[in-house]
Order: sequence, then C-alpha cells, then structure tokens
Amino acid sequence: MTKLPPRSRKVRILATLGPASDTSEMIRALFIAGADAFRINMSHGAHEDHAARIAIIRALEKEFQRPTTILGDLQGPKLRVGAFEKGLAILETGAAFTLDRDETPGNARRVNLPHPEIYAALVPETRLLLDDGKLVLRVKAIGEDRIDTIVEVGGALSNRKGVNVPDVVVPVPALTDKDRRDLSFAMSQGCDWIALSFVQRPEDLAEARKLMGGYGALMAKIEKPSAVQRLEEIIELADGVMVARGDLGVELPPQSVPPLQKQIVATARRMGRPVVVATQMLESMIKSPSPTRAEVSDVATAVYDGADAIMLSAETAAGDWPVEAVTMMDSIAHSVERDPGYFGRLHYTETKPDPTTADALAEAAGNIVAVVGASAITCFTSSGSTVRRVARERPDAPILALTPRTDTARKLGLTWGVHAIRTKDIGTFEEMIGKARRMALRHGMTEKGGKIVVLAGVPFGTPGSTNVLHVTAIRGDELKGRDEG
Repeated sequence: MTKLPPRSRKVRILATLGPASDTSEMIRALFIAGADAFRINMSHGAHEDHAARIAIIRALEKEFQRPTTILGDLQGPKLRVGAFEKGLAILETGAAFTLDRDETPGNARRVNLPHPEIYAALVPETRLLLDDGKLVLRVKAIGEDRIDTIVEVGGALSNRKGVNVPDVVVPVPALTDKDRRDLSFAMSQGCDWIALSFVQRPEDLAEARKLMGGYGALMAKIEKPSAVQRLEEIIELADGVMVARGDLGVELPPQSVPPLQKQIVATARRMGRPVVVATQMLESMIKSPSPTRAEVSDVATAVYDGADAIMLSAETAAGDWPVEAVTMMDSIAHSVERDPGYFGRLHYTETKPDPTTADALAEAAGNIVAVVGASAITCFTSSGSTVRRVARERPDAPILALTPRTDTARKLGLTWGVHAIRTKDIGTFEEMIGKARRMALRHGMTEKGGKIVVLAGVPFGTPGSTNVLHVTAIRGDELKGRDEG
C-alpha cells in the first residue's frame, strides 16, 4: 500500500481520460499530480477501452487505499446534418438554404436534416446554429419535410456537422439507444456518477433515474438555455450539476456565459448539490506546457465562486501535456485557497439551512470551527447526506467523512473539502469519539492538543438521522497499539 496524504485543497479536480491518458503509468501520474476523480467520456472510444481505464483506476484505489471517483459521461442526443456531394459546401451569407428530409447528398443550396423533431419544434425567425455556432441560419418557413432559411453567417459546412437549436425546446428524448447501452455499461463497471448531457427540462432526468434504479448518483449537465430557465427544478431532481460552458457558449452569446456560470454555481450551492465547472479551462495546454493568464484567471474564478470541482477535458484526454495540466490546475487552486480573502468571497453566496436538526448541526459545526479553531470536522455517514450538508456551509476546516459504504465514499469525491474513508461502523458514543480522534490523527488532519468537531446520528447506522455534535480534544496517544480500524 502506498501512503498519500489527503489533499490540502478544498476544490476537487476532475480529469477526463482518453488516448493521451490510457496507460496505468499516466493515470497514476495524473492521480499523484492532483486528480481526485476521473471522467469517462462515452462520446469517444469503445467500451473495452473504457473498461481498461476503469480497471486501472480501481487498481490505484487499492494501491493508495483511497476511494476514487469515476464519472461516466453520456453523449446525449446529437443533432447533425447529413452528407454533402463533395464532402462540404460553402454557404454564402445572405443566400437561401434548405434543410430537408431527402437523403440525397447536399450542396450549397440544401442538405439533409434527419431529425423530424426539429421540424415540429421550429417557428419562423428562430435560429439554427451549425458546426458549434460557426454558421447561423435564420428560419423563414417550415413544412413537414423542409425548412427554408436565410444564411446569416456563412462559411464552409462539412459532412455530419452538429446542429444547435437555441431558441426553442426540441422534444428529443434525453437518452438515445447509444446512451442506454453506455449507461448499462457504466453501471456494470461501477461508475459512481452518471452525467446526463443536453438536459433541457426536469423531465429529462426521469428515464435515467428509472434505468439507474437507485444506483450511483446522477449529474445534470447544464448546456442548454432552456435548462437555465428551469434551473432550480432540474437541480432539485439531480444529485449534482455540471456547468458545461462549451455548448452554453455555442447557443448563447459568449458574454452571457460568465454570469450564468455564477448563477448556476450559486444556485447549486444554496440547494446543497455538488457543482462542477467544465470545458476549456486550460484549453491552450492541449498543445502548450503553460496556460494563458486568462485561463489561469478563469480557473481561479471558479474556485473563488465555491465550485465543488473543476474539470479538465481534452487537456488530459488528448493533449500533449496532461500531467502538467493537472499540476497547473492544482497549483492555481492552492494559490486561491491560500488567499486571506478566499473564505470571505466564498460566503458571498448565502446558504441558509433548512429547518432540520441535521442542517442546524451542519451550520453549527462551521461556526464552532471558526470560534474554537477546530482543525477538522469528522462526519460519520451512511448515505453521505450529513457530509454534503456540512460541505454546503464551506467551513474553514477539512471534512473527514467516515462511512462503512464504499459507494458512498466514492460518490463524495466530487464534494468540496471532503476526504472520504471507508471504515467499520460504530456502535456506541465512546466508540464514535475514539474512532473520530484516531482517524483524524492517522490522516494528518489534526495533532496533539488540537480539537475536532464530530457529527453523527443516533441510533448509529441509520441514514438521515444526524442529531449529535461533539467537540473533542486530541491527547496525541490515540494511535498507540491501534491497527487501521
């Protein structure tokens, strides 16, 4: 077993795996550099490739004796045009252009659009964005089999490029046949989180929930303007959310994305759900060993806003400098969290507790840390709900989550400030205090003479019963003659 101390930073780093990071040596290097969780992107690669990477992560988990989080990211419904006679066509600004149900290869005047749901949803004067928004069409007339448009922003359009429909909700199913297969695979492989792409409305989460049947945790990716309009309803039904800024930036003006990012992060924090900020965070590090100053500032902003996790995409999946990208993100996060003004900025977002005993104790734990200078908050948890409540308050101390359940420990890997450990359950109050002291000492979260705050529920082992808060001092001899338990 290799010993690695708990991360000293609070924000978590989620690294995407891909061709540049598919060996055990590279994934291990990413983990040591600071990756707390790994994203398996179902949009690319075969199941056998993903299975090999997941096996490597689980081997690392055993080596380091640290529960490690895996997020399976479903592709979602992709809308695309058909093919062109010459592989591409040049669409002239101001020219007429038709999208139709004819599968004949297209040209500069028309192309196939094989998605009947788009025809049913559009109204005149709405926009169609092609190839990640590089081309813009304005709808003029809609029939059952054709959409007549004017090219507002022209350019080259090649085979099967994507189509975005920002102005209306397109009634496409949230899960495609591919997504269902990928979801089944992700569950069979033990992925801890499932990310659902292109969520437009709360109802989109229902089928995934049903197929998961209580398994794992569900993350809603917010990348459609329609999702922002029903944000609280979506967050209420999800276990966590991701600010997927790439697609948000396609369907919205770029200047609209930063305030939306802050809105989504603040709303998720108020509602007690983990929130991940993703896409293009250190984009230039795909090809360069160092980021731009603007990218550094972007990552820092997400940390200052109190995001639970920040994500690397192509930087670690397909870039030339994957380890350097993780190292840089880790360094930026540490720098922000050492800022004396960091915790003041974190609490610009007000997180009012619900009128429950558990929430009252979670808020009190943070206050006690501030008043008596406790070095850690130790939470005994079965489901993880106690830990998430404490993390919502963003206390000025690390959160040590002690749980008998491996799945709970893994899911907590995307929660701000949490170091989760799988350990045997407790049966008495004295056992609770003894174990809390030992684990805090063993994992370097306190030292002789320090104080820790302990949260638990009585009767022990009952989910959702948090009703005990205790402050205890560390003698320093708690580990003498003790094993790892």
